Amino acid sequence: MIAYGFSEYGGPETEYFLDMPIADPGQGQLLVAVHAAGVNPADWKVRAGNRKDTVQTVLPAVLGREVSGTVVQVGTHVDGFSVGDHVFGATAAGHGAYAQYTVLNASATAHKPESVTFAAAATLPVAAGTAYDALDQLALRKEDTLLVLGAGGGVGSAALQLARADGIDTIGVASAGKREWVTSLGAEFVESGDGYAENISTGPDGVLDLVGGATLRAAAPLVQAATRVISVADPVLAASLGGSGVERNRSSDAFSRLAELVTSGILDPHIGHTFPLERAGEALALVETGHVQGKVVIEVG
Repeated sequence: MIAYGFSEYGGPETEYFLDMPIADPGQGQLLVAVHAAGVNPADWKVRAGNRKDTVQTVLPAVLGREVSGTVVQVGTHVDGFSVGDHVFGATAAGHGAYAQYTVLNASATAHKPESVTFAAAATLPVAAGTAYDALDQLALRKEDTLLVLGAGGGVGSAALQLARADGIDTIGVASAGKREWVTSLGAEFVESGDGYAENISTGPDGVLDLVGGATLRAAAPLVQAATRVISVADPVLAASLGGSGVERNRSSDAFSRLAELVTSGILDPHIGHTFPLERAGEALALVETGHVQGKVVIEVG
């Protein structure tokens, strides 16, 4: 099969197309013909070596963690899935998404509803899933206020939509070019940059950080309970401030709930750009700029 990955930790120059054998699924696993793969900032961070301590990687490695596709082979001790099923999920350890085929753990795979496109389904396990789990962890109540740092990307835009559906007020911090995008999702917009925290008029009850660093440091004092500061981008810093990272729930049940939110119209993945597998490098480079609105998806086949 053809896949896109990297040979060593570093910049985009380490990326290239790989000609690899198609793996057999192990116990509790599924081999899936990939139709679409979500592209996330975590992908380039893994390539850069920023996630060595948390992401199992054997070089050369295939990029990407979230996919949708069709089951072509079922491993042993798997119930509920058959060849030909349309599914989506998170790739198993040691396998990537930017490929013609990949392996998923059945426990981290869900059936794709007919009304949800393959492209939309491929955005749910990582981006929307992270937002869903973070909000569950924050446990905010109706009429509380959520502050999202880096609100214009895939995780941020999903968080704004999910919070609004629960009656939670939202404030989105993003670059000036994303003002219209953030406000269209029902959030109060605050432009990012030095001193941004001084422009937040309402003290938030929780913070979801997708930026880290100085941006996170400036937001932490705004919240009364430090435990309600959750960071995807900088969990170590969040912990030092009294908060934490996101505890992910990569399960079939959790992914199925996300698909239900899409079918009900509560969650729109807002796919901004699609690329064929042959242009996977361009797709990742676009996400690496940090200026993408919504989601970027690679379509395969």
